[in-house]
Amino acid sequence: MPVSKELLDILCCPKTRVALKELSAEQINKINKEISQKTINYADGKPVDKELEEGLITEDNKIIYRIDEEIPIMLIDMGIPAEQFKSLY
Repeated sequence: MPVSKELLDILCCPKTRVALKELSAEQINKINKEISQKTINYADGKPVDKELEEGLITEDNKIIYRIDEEIPIMLIDMGIPAEQFKSLY
């Protein structure tokens, strides 16, 4: 289920305060392909071991935050640096 516009309007990256936008289905598929190869880490260095169902990315395309069970996980350590992905666009 997409994040409501009202919630998206108030959410921002807890680290940089940059606004967020939703990831497209195509971006999520690309991200999950790389997650399944066990090559992607969270900001704290721990491996991402669970594929994304939904996600948000900062408007500057630098940090991804997962959405689990319709709840955005907005913890700095749980951000996924987007620079790890070969191609999101």
